[in-house]
Amino acid sequence: MMLKVEGVSKRFGGLLAVDNASLEVKQGSIVALIGPNGAGKTTLFSIVSGFAPPDSGEILFQGRSIKGLPPHEICRLGLTRTFQIVQPFAGLSVLENIAVGAHLHHKKREDALAKAREVAVQLGMGRMLDLPAQDLTVAGRKRLELAKALATSPSFLLLDEVMAGLIPSEVQEIVTMIRAIRSQGTTILLIEHVMQAVMSLSDEVYVLNQGAMIAHGTPQELVRNETVIEAYLGQGAARRLNTEQTNA
Repeated sequence: MMLKVEGVSKRFGGLLAVDNASLEVKQGSIVALIGPNGAGKTTLFSIVSGFAPPDSGEILFQGRSIKGLPPHEICRLGLTRTFQIVQPFAGLSVLENIAVGAHLHHKKREDALAKAREVAVQLGMGRMLDLPAQDLTVAGRKRLELAKALATSPSFLLLDEVMAGLIPSEVQEIVTMIRAIRSQGTTILLIEHVMQAVMSLSDEVYVLNQGAMIAHGTPQELVRNETVIEAYLGQGAARRLNTEQTNA
């Protein structure tokens, strides 16, 4: 098992943001973590990647406990995340932004820049390299965020809503990129609200609601799960949908 999260909880004051949550991700798979806004998904990502310590529970990466390790050490082990709110280094070019990630394993500037160019070409950003990062469109910034993560040469990627705010054609481009990244040996756990992408990409899906895992299965299984439907649409929604389908 590549990643194993066991009984993780996290409280912020009176708010139980993550409540005894567990999940597993097999090597080479794409797994989605979905749930309503405020469910605790990004908090769980922050715990796994070392940006927030859990109050309880365990996190195992490739069989080793990473609970309590700082983010840079977890990243060095091969687990890297993107951030939902994209904040490029505004004073740097696209190439220099990507090179920041590459410096994790490449100490010499020329080596980091070479790795950055390689990643940029992989993601179709070859013509953007000299642009100021702050001049990128939303789609360009999302791609840059992915490129910065890939430049760390991860074996495991946590992708936090890399498709949010994109038009359908841009979503399809990112879906294609994620498939290519997986085909090159990187395991992926992603948070996503674009259900079309979740359905087409994911081998398995976990559903988080009010901090707790409420369901786990294939995408096809979960779209028929009444607990999942009600988490998104409210109490009684599954019954109403079934009635509408019966009467249609």
